[in-house]
Amino acid sequence: MAVKDTSNTSSIFELDRQTAVPAVIGNHKDFLIVSGLAGTSKDMASLTDDAANLYTMAGAMGAATGMGLGLALAQPDKRVLVATGDGELLMNVGTLATIAVLNPPNLSIVCVDNGYYGETGYQKSHTSRGVDLEQMAIGAGMKMTSTVEREDQLEDGAKMLRESNGRSFVVLRVNPKEPPAYKRLMEPSACRVRFRSALLERP
Repeated sequence: MAVKDTSNTSSIFELDRQTAVPAVIGNHKDFLIVSGLAGTSKDMASLTDDAANLYTMAGAMGAATGMGLGLALAQPDKRVLVATGDGELLMNVGTLATIAVLNPPNLSIVCVDNGYYGETGYQKSHTSRGVDLEQMAIGAGMKMTSTVEREDQLEDGAKMLRESNGRSFVVLRVNPKEPPAYKRLMEPSACRVRFRSALLERP
């Protein structure tokens, strides 16, 4: 287990993830949710109480956006939300280009960007050194994008995730405080069976 380096965690963004993430997501039952590793999986598990409509990743860094794309294409009548982090997205940022080209109207992505690699000791990630994920998404061809970094932007960010008629991408910049301490289901096969049952039950 990595030792947290607390000397590196001065707040570069002002929003608190434990309040900002729920404000942007709203009612989780409106989505089928695929979440990335670490902090975002804890965010989503805490928000949903680890509900059946949530599939959380474990040991598959960078896979959330690709999995969400496949789900959105396979289930065009269902709203799909990918919740990922800055470190994970940077590992597979090329998926944004494929998402932009295929343009599924039912896919939304929220990237919870705290500027740090939380799982490995809170080293600064590229986004705390000037990398702009929204600009990367725009360059990939994403038409509906937003960066949310203040309280007065949360409502518009939530609206974009829910109401866009096309793939939308929201960067939610939060301070590097810990995500909720939530013990989520870590067994991939059990997550798969549970998630499939939720998918089949949705109208």
